[in-house]
Amino acid sequence: MFSCTANRLVRFASTLRNLTTMTTVPLPSNLMFRQLFDYQSYTYTYLLADKVAKEAILIDPVLELVNRDVHLLEDLQLKLKFAINTHCHADHVTGTGKLKDRLPEVKSVISKASGAQADIYINEGDQVQFGDFAVDVLSTPGHTNGCVTYVFKHEGKPLMVFTGDAVLIRGCGRTDFQEGSSDTLYESVHGKILSLPPETLLYPAHDYTGQMVSTVGEELKHNPRLTKPKEEFIKIMENLNLPYPKAIDRALPANLVCGIIDPPKEDK
Repeated sequence: MFSCTANRLVRFASTLRNLTTMTTVPLPSNLMFRQLFDYQSYTYTYLLADKVAKEAILIDPVLELVNRDVHLLEDLQLKLKFAINTHCHADHVTGTGKLKDRLPEVKSVISKASGAQADIYINEGDQVQFGDFAVDVLSTPGHTNGCVTYVFKHEGKPLMVFTGDAVLIRGCGRTDFQEGSSDTLYESVHGKILSLPPETLLYPAHDYTGQMVSTVGEELKHNPRLTKPKEEFIKIMENLNLPYPKAIDRALPANLVCGIIDPPKEDK
C-alpha cells in the first residue's frame, strides 16, 4: 500500500513540475484564466476573462457543474458573454442551455457543421471576443464533422490552444462514430494544431491520467499516435476497439438542442 501511494505521489509531483515549467509562458496581466474539471466525465472547462472589462467566456461547460461555474463568475464579479463548445459532445451534456437559463444575457456558440442548435454559429477564421481579448476559431474536423479548436493569441502570437477532442495529452479523440474520420483528423491536427509554435500551451477537453496541460512541441515529440505517419495512424485508430460511449444516448440528443433536457437534481 505504501509503495502504491508513494508512486502516486511521485507521479503527482512530476505533473506539478511539468505544469510549473510550462505555465511560465507569460500571459497578459489583465487576462484571467481558470482550468476547471469534471470528475465524472473527465472534462475540462476553461474560463477566460478580461479583468478590466469583466467579460468572460466558458469553453466546454458541463451541465452538472453549472452551479459551480455561476458561483465562480459571481465571486470574480465577471459577466459571462459566451458559453462555447469545441464540438457536439457524446460523453457529457453541455452546460450551455442551463447557463443561458441562469444568465439570460449569455449566448451559446458552436460550429455550424456540428448540426447542433446555438445562438451563434462559427466557422474557420471567426473570432469569439471578450473585452480586449478574443479566441480565433480553427476548423479541425475528424473526431466529429463539427470540431473546432480555439487559439488564444496575444500581440499576434499564439499562447494557448484549446483542442477539444482533436488532440489529447498523448492521445486524440476517437473517430469511430459521429461521422469521424481518422484521415481527416490527422490532416486537421497536423495542418492546424501541431503547426502552431512549439511552445504554445495545449489544453484538451479531457484527460484520464491526471495531466492538465501539454505543449505543441511535446505532442510533436511524444504523442504515441500523432507522431506516426498517416497510414500507421489510421491503422492504430481502426484497431482501438473502444466500447460504445456509455453517455452517448443521453448526451448526444441533448447536445443537439444546446443541452436542454429535463432538469437534473441540483448540483452542490
